[in-house]
Amino acid sequence: MTITSSNDGRTPWLLLIFRLPSSKASERVGVWRKLQKFGSIQLRNAGYMLPNNPVNQERLEWLAREIRGFKGEASVLQVQGIDDLSPRALVDLFRRARAADYESLIEEIQKLKPGTGGPSPHSLRLQRKYEEIVEIDFFNNPLRKKAETMLKQAERPRVEKEKQRGEMASKADYRNRTWMTRPRPGIDRVSSAWLITRFIDSNAQFVFTKDPKTHAEAVPFDMFQAGGFGHEEDHCTFETICRRFGIKDKAVRLIAEAIHDADLEDGRYGRTEGIAINNILRGWDRQGLSNEDLLKRGMELIEGLYLSLNGDRQRS
Repeated sequence: MTITSSNDGRTPWLLLIFRLPSSKASERVGVWRKLQKFGSIQLRNAGYMLPNNPVNQERLEWLAREIRGFKGEASVLQVQGIDDLSPRALVDLFRRARAADYESLIEEIQKLKPGTGGPSPHSLRLQRKYEEIVEIDFFNNPLRKKAETMLKQAERPRVEKEKQRGEMASKADYRNRTWMTRPRPGIDRVSSAWLITRFIDSNAQFVFTKDPKTHAEAVPFDMFQAGGFGHEEDHCTFETICRRFGIKDKAVRLIAEAIHDADLEDGRYGRTEGIAINNILRGWDRQGLSNEDLLKRGMELIEGLYLSLNGDRQRS
């Protein structure tokens, strides 16, 4: 195995190699647990590897300092490549590690009993577990979407589902409001925010939180907790908002199909525009853009798609 390192900051991988005295068994277990929490994979007997980004670099450097404090030895290497493992093979190792995490979570979600009230302590624990896995899901394991959808379905009580299916919303009731969603917005939340400002409230404000109690007066959308606007049956949040507010615009309908295919990944409409936009959002997310910048840039992409579709219709 050949490893080359560089100090130019552009290498794709980080590798922590360390050694602790045999008397430091409990400290070794503590280091291993932290490496698991960071989402690292063990590279044979060479050390523990993570994708190279500022967060991971800081975590490994602090951990290396901690190991040295235990009278051990530790180095953090910036790794360019491994001669007998292709970049794709390394990515597959990370995805398999997260697949095991998601499979365990999905098994727990399946055991949840549908409720008629708010989220249970058990379901909230599973939500936190999901968020922890997502944080170290560096390469977007396909099981992420399945786990997210199952959590949303489990969180929404039966009575709330029945109420929401037939309930129409008035735009007048939602003007000059603050809308609340989860941090790190993806394709469904970005497009839903665009839909809100374009067709419901041009003065809408947006906040990001994992705890709805921090913004009790805000309108939730695409949140795990019940209430507001979210996934309903086999519809994404964008489709739910369209239906609840009676938005009939033809270009919006085409966008809804694209968002559905990108968010639910079921290929129902065979549209690829949303998938491309989602990939761009993921790239921006990895650059460390703020929630606000992610939302703003994503909404600009959706606006461009909307204007393009309207132009295509006018020319046809």
